[in-house]
Amino acid sequence: MKKGKLLHSALSHEIANLGHTQTLVLGDAGLPIPPETRRIDLAVTQGVPALLSVLDAVLSELAVQKITLAEEIKTASPEMDRSIRSRFPGTQICYVPHEAFKALLPQAACVVRTGETTSYANVILESGVTF
Repeated sequence: MKKGKLLHSALSHEIANLGHTQTLVLGDAGLPIPPETRRIDLAVTQGVPALLSVLDAVLSELAVQKITLAEEIKTASPEMDRSIRSRFPGTQICYVPHEAFKALLPQAACVVRTGETTSYANVILESGVTF
């Protein structure tokens, strides 16, 4: 059995396959995922699992050099915005309009759907390197 924090095999596999600058998206329950984009659906019910719980597990294995958030999170969900940003000290943080955020989804290696129901609780994680 795997010893680390992240136990979900498909999610762990996607992280292991990411190369430098490729992206993994963590989305809320309502994020429209393009049909051609690889999807891992973790949503069980509203709020389960929470985006921040999934983010913490992913960060235990993924080197992140940049994150992208929807500009709208700043006003619609400021507490979630702060909670996400607090996990990335020294990391580049980019904000784009939500429509532009959704336009980036087809380029992602994978989109992970959570049960999160907080407005605009979506984050694009750009893979960094560990050397």
